[in-house]
Amino acid sequence: MGEPRLIEISPVTRVEGHGKVTIHLDRDNQVDEARLHIVEFRGFERFIRGRLLWEVPVIVQRLCGICPVSHHLAAAKAMDVIWGVDELPPTAEKMRRLMHYGQVMQSHVLHFFHLAAPDLLFGFGAPAEKRNIFEVIKENPELGRRAVMMRKFGQEIIEATAGKKIHGTGAIPGGINRNLPIETRDAFLKTIDDMENWARDALALARGYSLEHAELVNNFASFPSNFMSLVRAGDGALDLYHGNLRALDSQGDVIFDQLDYRDYHEKIVEDVRSWSYMKFPYIRDIGPEAGWYRVGPLARMNTASFIDTPLADAALKDFKSVTNGAPNNAALNNHWARMIEVLHCVEKIKELLHDPDLQGTDLEATGHRREEGIGVIEAPRGNLIHHYQVDEKDQVTYCNLIVSTTHNNDAMNRAVKDVAVKHLSGHEQITEGMLNHVEVAIRAYDPCLSCATHALGQMPLSVELFDADGALIDSRAQAA
Repeated sequence: MGEPRLIEISPVTRVEGHGKVTIHLDRDNQVDEARLHIVEFRGFERFIRGRLLWEVPVIVQRLCGICPVSHHLAAAKAMDVIWGVDELPPTAEKMRRLMHYGQVMQSHVLHFFHLAAPDLLFGFGAPAEKRNIFEVIKENPELGRRAVMMRKFGQEIIEATAGKKIHGTGAIPGGINRNLPIETRDAFLKTIDDMENWARDALALARGYSLEHAELVNNFASFPSNFMSLVRAGDGALDLYHGNLRALDSQGDVIFDQLDYRDYHEKIVEDVRSWSYMKFPYIRDIGPEAGWYRVGPLARMNTASFIDTPLADAALKDFKSVTNGAPNNAALNNHWARMIEVLHCVEKIKELLHDPDLQGTDLEATGHRREEGIGVIEAPRGNLIHHYQVDEKDQVTYCNLIVSTTHNNDAMNRAVKDVAVKHLSGHEQITEGMLNHVEVAIRAYDPCLSCATHALGQMPLSVELFDADGALIDSRAQAA
């Protein structure tokens, strides 16, 4: 019998942001506890206060360089409400949707090919130097080329609608500040069929992995949970830009449905724990022990009644047939779900490019000024909530953000514990490949850890001063 051990994975790799995992082994080398820790603090909910309302959609997207469009649009939707606008002009609505579909497409392609594919193609236990996008390109140059070109297409859609590929300014309170020139539309139409064909091939790759490795997929970080997403008002279709909230339990039974997202606080509670800067949301009526839930591509496939584009809808039916219509609980099937959404986004982009409203000139609306606004969108990683209050001077007085990765916090911690118990318990020698299994479970959720670092309550500040030799000279601590 040995001594208890602490294993630390720091940093977690191939994710956005900084986090670590701690795994506690007892004297018999059994996993006693395993946790995902978010170790950076951003504080956007505090320092956005005092900023003017029309600055908010531009400022908050600095949370992230991977999914800035999601924050840009969620904040813009909240500011629409404050600006007194309940319905955008058709050109503004469709330009924003085009921007969003480009964002979801490029983000999903980045994650699947650059971050997840090295594990799927080469194996979770492959040498670390093998598990990267360069090796993927070396093994399959055409696949690598397509991955680059698909992401490039999505980013160019963002640039055309937002002004820049990263941190654009297209969405403004009450609308949009540009339309889509006809020559830009025609340039996109030249390659849209390639994008559709490549999306179908990428979907076949993801689907094939899940079906060919069904035993692994169904036993790797697979556990029952609740699921939540936006669905289209009325018919429950997948809608990544707008809709009402639907939550299902692990059996597919409805917890709540068609909930106006402005009432999210009636159903969702945010909990905090001492060992992470990330909050732990749960469904109020169920409670913190059983009320946690998952969001994101897998959740959206589980909650959506159907998809309103034909190729993606056929793919959704195929996806649901694997579980006979019951919710799919396997975390690794997020990859399959992502590729269904990529195909859906390409179909929606193609549809919008043929819509003459994109060349319209009615770009914004105004209304009766309000003091509070809530904007909700389905970001690539899942449901994203922006909630603001603004005073009579147009300055923000309150901000609450519940980002996708925060919604998934409890699920990711359970995934870490599940995989650690199955793959590390009983082993005296812990290899890098074993630890990568834990990271694979986290990557399945495509977390953006920098987006999710917002805390409630007391935030301690600790400063330590070291000399050139590394000796501690002085320290100060303050509970803020």
